[in-house]
This record gives sequence, C-alpha cells and structure tokens, in this order.
Amino acid sequence: MMPKTHSPFVRSFYFWIGIIATFAYRIVIFLTGVDPLWLKVAWYIGTIGFVIYFIHRYQISELRSRLIKENGLVAKINNLEDLNAQDKAAMEYIFQTLQSTREKWNYIFIFVASAIALVAAVYLDFIAR
Repeated sequence: MMPKTHSPFVRSFYFWIGIIATFAYRIVIFLTGVDPLWLKVAWYIGTIGFVIYFIHRYQISELRSRLIKENGLVAKINNLEDLNAQDKAAMEYIFQTLQSTREKWNYIFIFVASAIALVAAVYLDFIAR
C-alpha cells in the first residue's frame, strides 16, 4: 500500500508548529530579564513544539527511506531510458541522501533531548516544588 500525502491542513500544522517552536526558543534570550513566567512559557512552547515537529520529521524520513528500499528505486534509476547520465546521477543522489541515517539520528537526538528536558522541567517546576 502506497502512503498518501498529508492534507494541506496537516502540512501547515507541522510547518507552523516548527515555526512557533523555533520562535519561542529564540525569544527566550529576550525574556531572560522579564517575568520568569513568560520565559518558562516560551521555553515550554518551544520544547513541546520541537518534540511534536521532530517526531513528525522522523516519521517522514523513515517512510521515504522505506519506500526507496522496498521499491528498489536506486537500482531502477539506471533503467530509465529518458534520463541522461546527469539526470540519473542526480536522482541517485537524491534517493541515497533521503535514506540518510544521520538525518534520522539528528531527529532522534533532538526529540530525545527535548523530551528529557521537558520531563525534567515539569518535575522541577510542578512536582518538586
């Protein structure tokens, strides 16, 4: 079964989650001298946003990689007669880099680090008081 592309709403949702999380993290530096409550609000928004965003990015990366492998797309490039050597090389590069494990490890690291920081912050802010 071939996966379906997410709806425009879902794609926009994840896009804006990433934008808001990034903005929230960047504004933290400016909120340091302001009320600590707003600093924590921005940090929580950024951290929760990154957890959501990077889980999604990891899932997309895994799906792409699986489709390339299951369908043998890298090997099939050379059988496409309408493509010249440069086209084939470009497609091979794209398919191979879409399967990058470093990209996936980056997503995993950001997700795990954000999740650990989130759990620690919830504990320190709400439980250990």
